[in-house]
Amino acid sequence: MLLDKVIAGALVLLSAYMMSHAILLPIGWNGETGGPGGGAFPFWCSLIILICAVFVIFRPARSYEADQFTFDREMMGPLIQVIVAIAVTISLIPTAGAYVAIPLFLFWYLKIYGKHSWTLALSITMLTPIVVFFFFEATLKILLPKGITEPFFFPLYAMFF
Repeated sequence: MLLDKVIAGALVLLSAYMMSHAILLPIGWNGETGGPGGGAFPFWCSLIILICAVFVIFRPARSYEADQFTFDREMMGPLIQVIVAIAVTISLIPTAGAYVAIPLFLFWYLKIYGKHSWTLALSITMLTPIVVFFFFEATLKILLPKGITEPFFFPLYAMFF
């Protein structure tokens, strides 16, 4: 029980540190670029992490068995599978682009690893790149790596930039 409070305390300090650096940049909407200032994303993410960590620190102590989690050897296989899949995803991003690597990971994680339905796996796999594009590139003006898929985005750039 004490370890979660120590980690949450470290997250509070780290978040406060990140916020102190983020406020050196504009946090609000930048009229010149048509997007948020350079400090907006780090500031708001750090603030959310800080709030969550404070909740962890001040939540009441519970004494039922759900809190008595232990890591055993049976968990090592699935953990290694997910770590390898994330490493493969990260290594694919420079060449294949984020809009190919992330949906491939999501499909593997949902359908193959998680054994979810085809409907769920395909809908999330297909909707995620669309939502990510409109959130990061069209709204926030943050370009993500596209790798070999860059030419497919030229018509979208013409519409949004």
